[in-house]
Amino acid sequence: MELLNGLLAAFGLSASAGLNAYIPLLVVALVARTTPWLELNPPWDVLTNGWVIAVLLILAGVEFFADKIPAVNHINDALQTFIRPAAGAIVFAASSGAVGHVHPVLALIAGLIVAGGVHTVKSAVVRPAVTATTGGIANPVVSTLEDVGAFIVSLISVLLPILLLGAAGLLLYMAWRWYPRHSH
Repeated sequence: MELLNGLLAAFGLSASAGLNAYIPLLVVALVARTTPWLELNPPWDVLTNGWVIAVLLILAGVEFFADKIPAVNHINDALQTFIRPAAGAIVFAASSGAVGHVHPVLALIAGLIVAGGVHTVKSAVVRPAVTATTGGIANPVVSTLEDVGAFIVSLISVLLPILLLGAAGLLLYMAWRWYPRHSH
């Protein structure tokens, strides 16, 4: 069960990083620093350093506001194309390393792919559709929902990762129901 929880947490956190690079890193850093619920193995335990947490808070603030400003949000997404997959790789490796059954290179690659995939869907499919259909007016709202979603998924990933199985099943069911209606 520990292995399953560790892997679910790693996948959930790296998916969150695809939406916002710094929220899952902050959640992992703060939970590991302030509670016994998460212990990070070296070298990932550096995330609990006060200076690292301060830098993550600043970067999270910059990303939060940059993603709400029209035109700047597109520049931010372009820059985040490199940062979000890297954050996903780090958070996957840091969280899966707690269970010790995943090779670090495999963990980094899996996190990179998951976060990169989520970021690609967000920036190449969802955001352009929102911009096209609302003239960009809804982008700040969608960005806020992404941030809230990243925070909630990050917390669930750390505190009760088994819930992610149910959430993934629900999302797959919704996609399965939606696709036939919109595939014409």
